[in-house]
Amino acid sequence: MTQFSDLNLDPRVLQAVTEAGYTTPTPIQAQAIPPAIEGRDVLGIAQTGTGKTASFVLPMITRLQQGRARARMPRSLVLCPTRELAAQVAENFDRYAAHVKLSKALLIGGVSFKDQDALIDRGVDVLIATPGRLLDHFERGKLLLTGIEIMVVDEADRMLDMGFIPDIERIFGLLRPGSFQTLFFSATMAKEIERLTRAFLRDPVKVEVARRATAAETITQGLVLLEPSRRESEAAEKRAVLRALIDAEGEACTNAIVFCNRKVDVDIVARSLRKYGYNAAAIHGDLDQSERMRTLESFREGRLRLLVASDVAARGLDIPAVSHVFNFDVPTHSEDYVHRIGRTGRAGRSGKALTIAVPRDEKLLAAIETLIQREIPRVENPLKGAPPRPSSGAASAGEQRSDRRRGREQARQSEGPKRRTAAAAALPEPAAAADSAPRPEPRRERPERPRREDRRDERREDIQPPRPQAEEDCIVGMGDDVPSFIARSFEERLAG
Repeated sequence: MTQFSDLNLDPRVLQAVTEAGYTTPTPIQAQAIPPAIEGRDVLGIAQTGTGKTASFVLPMITRLQQGRARARMPRSLVLCPTRELAAQVAENFDRYAAHVKLSKALLIGGVSFKDQDALIDRGVDVLIATPGRLLDHFERGKLLLTGIEIMVVDEADRMLDMGFIPDIERIFGLLRPGSFQTLFFSATMAKEIERLTRAFLRDPVKVEVARRATAAETITQGLVLLEPSRRESEAAEKRAVLRALIDAEGEACTNAIVFCNRKVDVDIVARSLRKYGYNAAAIHGDLDQSERMRTLESFREGRLRLLVASDVAARGLDIPAVSHVFNFDVPTHSEDYVHRIGRTGRAGRSGKALTIAVPRDEKLLAAIETLIQREIPRVENPLKGAPPRPSSGAASAGEQRSDRRRGREQARQSEGPKRRTAAAAALPEPAAAADSAPRPEPRRERPERPRREDRRDERREDIQPPRPQAEEDCIVGMGDDVPSFIARSFEERLAG
């Protein structure tokens, strides 16, 4: 079996790897590191959780240990689709370059430009960035990319999903042609990504250690089919099923990530879980970067049990000990399913991924099962049959108002006839009423006001003369009041 000591790594890098507790490389590391150290372009395809980050970090440190960076001209560049993934790559460099003097800078949104400019001005060996923030620095004249020796694109297919491909092409155009090594790593490879690799990689070594878009065999998958009682209560019933699934896993669920499709649902689900006593917090793209990092740190350190996330966290969360993944929503893109459940079962550990689906998710499920080339095992609804009606605490404020309004309308419609019938039955018979009680004084009848239509007719009669009643009073045509010019025309015609 191949060991890290067999991969021609620098002894100081190998020492850091040993201190991190690793001795045996994963398949993607064993196949990608040697050609990367030799300076060849590498195209790596592997499912999440197989160690792709170390596959380019270790050879980069080995190659960059000699040389010195100049101000505003980084020697290497790592592009990441999200801030979390970029921060995670930076942590890997800190860990594996502990015995090598290499400088780095992290360029991500939500952080002061001034602090990032100060790092770039001193010169960095490794620049880790998201595409948008990198181009912002370049356009401000604070960065030059002509000194890049190693170019890395991590999670290339996620770059495609997030619309970063035009930015990637522009960034490649800013590099000095033929002077850099390119490393592409991704869990899946779409046709657009293959087009980019043909354009920017020179005779790459292709490393594919798993079938495309497959989930790790260490992950136990399950699917709960939910038939909501009505459309309006679907979200609340899904939250009830989610809580039941978490409770059913018991102590085995040490920590978990709950994925939602929309940011608003992330906040609602997190609040609902906290309301029912679960230790949960939300993370999505609209949160402040410092808050996102604090939440992730709490989750990594075990102080937070449930992390409710959007797909911004589906990639790049390197938390090896995640025991469970719950898909509150079936992902819209089938490949996101692979990345979501790939947050568990990492580094050879076992994990469990459970998905909640409603009838309208049928097409999305079919696409996912086609992609992973297997059927997701069905799991019995833990609520045993029809889900209960949502409680007021579980429903959102909008759902509560809607339910109350609908209940009042239905009550009025159903109880109205009953009330009228009961009132009529309670009235005494006319004879009995006359014998038992004095006759009340007659009510003074108010003169009936004419309806609006009648009043409109009255106003018309005030304006228009009344119609003649007798036939002899009817005027035919203009009568004797025919204008003279009309009369002359008739006379001329008769004369003619």
